[in-house]
Amino acid sequence: MMTDFLLIVAVIVIAAFFWQLRQMAEMSRIFATKECQKQKVQLLAIAQETAKPSLGGSTGFTWKVKYLFEFSTDGINQYRGSLWMHGKKIQKVQWPIFPEPEWHDAPESRGTVGGGCGGGRGKSNCSSGGCK
Repeated sequence: MMTDFLLIVAVIVIAAFFWQLRQMAEMSRIFATKECQKQKVQLLAIAQETAKPSLGGSTGFTWKVKYLFEFSTDGINQYRGSLWMHGKKIQKVQWPIFPEPEWHDAPESRGTVGGGCGGGRGKSNCSSGGCK
């Protein structure tokens, strides 16, 4: 009877720890997705590297977890970053050095250089007559 009770308590505790790790994994995925969007890179994958029991956090007993995330700047090259969590809080994010992604949203150059005379395409917007 007592062993049954202890077995049930052990199963509940293990399930709670597993549930906490799953919550942390989901939070890390959401955070990594948002950070990759800020950096204008594509998140490819995220995986848990280490998990160690720790005291602290909001519940008293929690986990210190390190996640690895892979991302791409151009769809060809892959880079790896790291993300550390303590409980449900992000402690640190480490990005590798990577080339800046191509900026496809850059404004195109139109008109004159320097804002003076010209106008391009045979149009002249210079009323001073100094432009030739």
